[in-house]
Amino acid sequence: MHSGGSTLPDQPSDGSVHGSPDGAPGNDRDADGRAARDSTDSAGSDSAPPFLLTVLIDFGVPIGLYYGLTAAGVDDVLALTAGAVVPAVAVLWRFARTRRLDVLGVFVTTMLVLSIVVSVVGGSARLLLVRDGWLTGVAGFGFLVSLRGRRPLAFGFSRKLLERRAAGGRDWDELWDEVPQFRRIWRVTTVIWGIGLLVDSGIRTLMAYTLPVHVVPALNGAQYGVFTLLMLVIVNVYHARAGLWPILTPALNDPRGEGGYDGGTGPAVDR
Repeated sequence: MHSGGSTLPDQPSDGSVHGSPDGAPGNDRDADGRAARDSTDSAGSDSAPPFLLTVLIDFGVPIGLYYGLTAAGVDDVLALTAGAVVPAVAVLWRFARTRRLDVLGVFVTTMLVLSIVVSVVGGSARLLLVRDGWLTGVAGFGFLVSLRGRRPLAFGFSRKLLERRAAGGRDWDELWDEVPQFRRIWRVTTVIWGIGLLVDSGIRTLMAYTLPVHVVPALNGAQYGVFTLLMLVIVNVYHARAGLWPILTPALNDPRGEGGYDGGTGPAVDR
């Protein structure tokens, strides 16, 4: 996970955000800032592995490897251990390729190593199966704890996806500082994700200790997709009701084309 407290290059003054004459200094600074951020985004996207490939390596390959090995007569503990090694190797490969430390990857790898050691010593396949519950549980607590920090985690994750896609939108740091409703939305969103991840963790732990061992890996993999889809629906419904989109796209929601804010007190729409 990446911290939600990252800060983009300073945006120009309000005059340049809402438009200034061509050739004005505000326009030059705005263009330079956007160019610098676009360059950074481009570099980051070039060095990152394709998303689908990452999902395949981290989830698809371990599940397929487990069922393939057990079909060949390999013990459950050894088959699960072999599958758990794949994401760890993928983390090392990404680090060698990008030379950047993936905090989430390091955390996942650490949990993998600990669960493998405990499972091999205790001879219990269920300790390896419950690993996914540990991961989502710790992630849930991380979201909730981040509410005490400078920026909640949901803010940081969503910023990477939404900030530059919003037509006529402002810098998110400015919105955070000036619009109370914007801050409230991301704090509530962080709570939603935190509680959702804790519920997900409980379900995974229950499955790991009550269902047949050979059924759990497939259900764990399917649950990631179902959980993510369900959470995205819940979060997007909340965002629509809370008025996030008028905040992010003032140019589309203000017929005068002048933005929808006055003094940073909130969006100029009725809630």
